[in-house]
Amino acid sequence: MPKNSKVTQREHSSEHVTESVADLLAHEESVDYKRSVLNVTGETWDKQKDGEEEAENRPAWNSKLQYILAQIGYSVGLGNVWRFPYLCQKNGGGAYLVPYLVLLIIIGLPLFFLELAVGQRIRRGSIGVWNYICPRLGGIGYASCLVCFFVGLYYNVIIGWSIFYFFKSFQYPLPWSECPIVKNGSVAVVETECERSSATTYFWYRETLDISNSISESGGLNWKMTLCLLVAWSLVGLAMIKGIQSSGKVMYFSSLFPYLVLVCFLVRGLLLRGAVDGIMHMFTPKLDKMLDPQVWREAATQVFFALGLGFGGVIAFSSYNKQDNNCHFDATLVSFINFFTSVLATLVVFAVLGFKANIMNEKCVVENAEKILGYLNTNVLSHDLIPPHVNFSHLTAKDYHEMYRVIMTVKEGHFKELGLDACLLEDELNKSVQGTGLAFIAFTEAMTHFPASPFWSVMFFLMLINLGLGSMIGTMSGITTPIIDTFKVRKEVFTVGCCIFAFVVGLIFVQRSGNYFVTMFDDYSATLPLTVVVILENIAVAWIYGTKKFMQELTEMLGFRPYQFYYYTWKYVSPICMAVLMTASIIQLGVSPPGYSAWIREEAAEKFLFYPTWAMAILISLIILASLPLPLVFILRQFHLVSDGSNALSVTYKKGRMMKDISNLEDNDETRFILSKVPSETPSPMPTHRSYLGPGSNSPMEMSNAPNGRYGSGYLLASTPESEL
Repeated sequence: MPKNSKVTQREHSSEHVTESVADLLAHEESVDYKRSVLNVTGETWDKQKDGEEEAENRPAWNSKLQYILAQIGYSVGLGNVWRFPYLCQKNGGGAYLVPYLVLLIIIGLPLFFLELAVGQRIRRGSIGVWNYICPRLGGIGYASCLVCFFVGLYYNVIIGWSIFYFFKSFQYPLPWSECPIVKNGSVAVVETECERSSATTYFWYRETLDISNSISESGGLNWKMTLCLLVAWSLVGLAMIKGIQSSGKVMYFSSLFPYLVLVCFLVRGLLLRGAVDGIMHMFTPKLDKMLDPQVWREAATQVFFALGLGFGGVIAFSSYNKQDNNCHFDATLVSFINFFTSVLATLVVFAVLGFKANIMNEKCVVENAEKILGYLNTNVLSHDLIPPHVNFSHLTAKDYHEMYRVIMTVKEGHFKELGLDACLLEDELNKSVQGTGLAFIAFTEAMTHFPASPFWSVMFFLMLINLGLGSMIGTMSGITTPIIDTFKVRKEVFTVGCCIFAFVVGLIFVQRSGNYFVTMFDDYSATLPLTVVVILENIAVAWIYGTKKFMQELTEMLGFRPYQFYYYTWKYVSPICMAVLMTASIIQLGVSPPGYSAWIREEAAEKFLFYPTWAMAILISLIILASLPLPLVFILRQFHLVSDGSNALSVTYKKGRMMKDISNLEDNDETRFILSKVPSETPSPMPTHRSYLGPGSNSPMEMSNAPNGRYGSGYLLASTPESEL
């Protein structure tokens, strides 16, 4: 600093100092802000070294396209293909799109933008971001890591299942197209379990999972699934080992290939007989459903998980962006691509299921027509009941329904004894399937009726593998990025170690009862903890850090002021909506009995069973363990049992802005460090930041008497703490 500067003159004079740092800076001589640095730590500033560290400190995406594809690959996952279509069918068809779109705009988009902004602004993983914004809520980052770990454990098992089906698809006919024949002495008979269910159901439960009758029957490891899980974790490890340098390249394929497959399936599906029936059934709106609170709760939950909020993956990916990247555009683009992908997947699913429903309906007509012929031959039914134009050799669904109504009217008293089905197409279309039931049973059964079915099966399961891999890379980034940032461990070693540890723990999911553990983790390990995490993220930014301050920093970072819409959604709308969602989730957990659908081999059917006591203990432990870092870190930092960061103090002039990071310093100590005066000589409080002039604000400077503006943890003006965290 020049010796004749006003700050230096004031510092060496005996005059009582009454001006704040902001006042001093306002009267300071003009300097080149790009090169000027005020260093009060006593270290020598090396201009060249500083520039190199700033450029090399953090990896960066090779291009904007690579980053967008990574965010799309992370947010667009298996849920878009097998969860959204089910919810759409269950909750009013086309009418469900209205609450979903409304909640996407008022909850999903603002919170997604918030996570993108804090990650890009602070350039750290979830642990570093929330330690910086509010150290006492630093447990948010650790809770996110734990939830990512729980979800990654079972999510990769689903990729393993897809890998198994992928390799089984390279044969004709497909192995799940027909029931296996077993020899009983000299007689060949159809496998009983398959005959009583279906070929695809048998292949899924017996050939793939070799599932036990309950969660209490372990049955040992399924070696086929164990190998597939090993392959799945190897793929994830290879994609993640070099950080975004390796995972970014994988995203070019894993993000784009599913869209190619979906478009191909849509074109092929629309050419199938009955596809239009499925699509019309799907999008016929049931407007009365829009008044059901349960529909809105499920729509909010789907929005919440579809965008990957709270996991830390969004923050991790955005932390590798440049400071001036337009993250508002990114948030809007990815959110609506996610929505349109869900709609596209729904079109594909119900075009194919419409075809399957027509096939099953024709099969039903043939089977029941044979029953009627039998009754006619045994004189149980009179030939007079059959309309004269009906031809049993070319029986249409319309002719069968006409015949069915006549028989039901005449034989009203004894109709049930005949055992005839109505064979309505609507009934087939109303059979709700989701999750593994959709992907590995219903969809696979439909593909067996496709011409060149192995080709379509290979494409479908390769699409599932890529959808899962994209989401797994984001989920694992939610673990590796914050841990590597915080604890400075070696990237390659930690990534490999994390994958090996996850594979070993994940063996619980590839025993014969493993599918029941997948259901448990899917239902209970993430929903409630993540809802709490996102609420606290919202509160930390909007109410503790300050919405006005955050908006001002976004203005400086983006080069334009975000819409007022975000101010009000972050401050009021999103926290209230998320609190309502959390309450509804807790009520739902209390009302719904904790149980699972077990496959009973002897009955060849699913049966709902309650979790045993030990499984309930695991279930409750999952929720507690995922939420434990939140109160634990708060207590430790509230009572100063652990440090909230480094003890370094740095003040930097850069592009006309000042950034300061202080830990474990009192307000008087701050002033003493900066002005080299004893506390008694510096009574003026330090201004913490230049705030965004939000609604009702008319002051150009917002003053704070708090020790450091955020629980005594330091304060931020506008630049990024690229080396202080």
